[in-house]
Amino acid sequence: MKETSPVLIKNAKVYTETTVIESGNVLMDEGKIVSVHPSDEMPSNLPEGTQIIDAKGLAAIPGFIDGHIHGANGADVMDATEAALDTMASVLPKEGTTSFLATTITQAPEQIEAALINVRDYMNKGGQAEVIGVHLEGPFIEKKKAGAQPLQHIKDPDEALFDRWQELSGEKIKTITMAPELDPDGSFIKKLAAEGINVSAGHTDANYSLMQQAVKHGVRQVTHLCNAMNGIHHRDIGAVGAAMELEELRAELIADGIHVVPEMLQLIYRNIGSERLLLITDAMRAKCLPAGEYELGGQPVHVSSDRALLDNGTLAGSILKMQEGAQNMLRLTDVSMKNIVEMTAVNPAKQINIYDRKGSITPGKDADVLLVDEHLDIKYTFCRGIIAFKGDKQNGID
Repeated sequence: MKETSPVLIKNAKVYTETTVIESGNVLMDEGKIVSVHPSDEMPSNLPEGTQIIDAKGLAAIPGFIDGHIHGANGADVMDATEAALDTMASVLPKEGTTSFLATTITQAPEQIEAALINVRDYMNKGGQAEVIGVHLEGPFIEKKKAGAQPLQHIKDPDEALFDRWQELSGEKIKTITMAPELDPDGSFIKKLAAEGINVSAGHTDANYSLMQQAVKHGVRQVTHLCNAMNGIHHRDIGAVGAAMELEELRAELIADGIHVVPEMLQLIYRNIGSERLLLITDAMRAKCLPAGEYELGGQPVHVSSDRALLDNGTLAGSILKMQEGAQNMLRLTDVSMKNIVEMTAVNPAKQINIYDRKGSITPGKDADVLLVDEHLDIKYTFCRGIIAFKGDKQNGID
């Protein structure tokens, strides 16, 4: 395990929780952000052994939080091994991800349970992205909108089964994707919402009226907006329209230009705004690896240079990196670095109630910090104060 040592980032453009410091310093020690201040207010007494990084010309932003990711670099959450989570946690800082929800897929109960137990028992390691919980995607979804979720394992909402899974996970399930139409009286949604679970409507055939009702019951998110749900029609604006119109909802977005084309990304951004969007990857194990043959949920997946497909042509998650999704959004009209920070860090942290310790560069919070240039090329990734990734030399930074 890597040891922490004090680090002072100086002369960076610092995006704090409340403002942007054009030239600022960030002091990190023992995994936490100690202080943030303008560069001309250098601390008089730095901790012994402080490493000083001159970040002139770079921005300091909070680390990305990926709330929906299945795998990367050959590993998948459903492998249910420590090595799989280690593999993901060690490679994700290269794309700026400093924490993530380990995301399951619709599968046989015993396989889901093995994955949940594995997350429960997993010990986060220094210098890697942090596993902050579980996103349970399925199995309580609509078969007509299954997408890449295996049909044979789809179930109706089951309170007892969820309780069992939450207990097995050590209370690590933070988000659940489900089809709200399978819970017509809202009892399942209400129970989960009362327990603090982030209930997300996804793989759903719900129309706008049903989405309105689901929000009343406690749904507060939409899973991978536009994918595996009803789009906007002039007689019913569906789940996509609900995400635009219902301010209680935040919406996940796979900004790879494939799941959602660039023109739709722009339309979504103009109608929802950065304060309610959550950038995710929904990545599968082929991310970071060459094109070839892989698997997702026991199904063969054919991966090309830019996408992953099942035999029938259905998109099977993505091979997107968080950095790439953020860069794609930054190219849109009226999107600033501040907006990127909202969509990649602030909103994901707030959505699963961890904003008290993650999601912004604020004293007392975890020292999850990125140093990036104006194009969002990553020069440094700090995971809880430890350098987890170091990019090319620039501006005198070694």
